Amino acid sequence: MIELGIGQGQRPPYVHVGGCYLAGVRQQPVSREAAARAVTESVAACSHCRADTELGIID
Repeated sequence: MIELGIGQGQRPPYVHVGGCYLAGVRQQPVSREAAARAVTESVAACSHCRADTELGIID
């Protein structure tokens, strides 16, 4: 899932694995492909749920 930024048109701050306790209330479910694309296009992966590792993206 993608955590949504505050305010209209703001960039998402994080990509999370579904069920991550740090995701907050502003979140949007997305496909695996959309989450992977977001991480590769500079949206940070959550350091707690390690969404990048779950998606198979290695820095």
